[in-house]
Amino acid sequence: MTQYKRPELFFDDLERLKGIAARQPFQAVFAGKAHPRDESGKRAVENLHRYARELAGRVTIAYLPDYTMAAALALVSGCDLWLNTPQPPLEASGTSGMKAALNGVPSLSVLDGWWLEGHIEGVTGWAIGNAEGTDSGTASAALSLYDKLEHVILPLFNARERWIAVMKGAVAHNASLFHSHRMMRRYAAEAYLVEVGREPQG
Repeated sequence: MTQYKRPELFFDDLERLKGIAARQPFQAVFAGKAHPRDESGKRAVENLHRYARELAGRVTIAYLPDYTMAAALALVSGCDLWLNTPQPPLEASGTSGMKAALNGVPSLSVLDGWWLEGHIEGVTGWAIGNAEGTDSGTASAALSLYDKLEHVILPLFNARERWIAVMKGAVAHNASLFHSHRMMRRYAAEAYLVEVGREPQG
């Protein structure tokens, strides 16, 4: 739970969220720990609880305290949609989204980190904003998130066979790209073997 992840972006327009949930009910689960010295991260946790209280009775929001590997396993294997809202270009990778995809969980994510390669719109999940990052400001990113959620994702979720097709797309495409075999091949070919074969300098 740190500021570059923009955990509060989902709550940029509470009235819009209430309106979406009134027509197509959904629930959102948040989890994460803030470093003890990360004041903005700790404020984000406080704000998430405040938003949850403000939305009570209209949108179901849960925050899982004490984030652990066991909680992470339950989330990446048990949720319906993985939300990731980092500020481009600060997402180094995004391994949680990769793990979710391997469990058949599509992503709704900013096009940064792994999602630049793993994203195929409507096949493996959906993008928030565009790849150029020209609409990565909070207001425009939130608008893109709400539009996708309301007009694309929630209606599709209620069309079971079409939703399952996206789940299968997430596994079929991303499981073939993001795995430890590829990681080790690339480390060996692009780091270890290059260093071993490099001529000494001077």
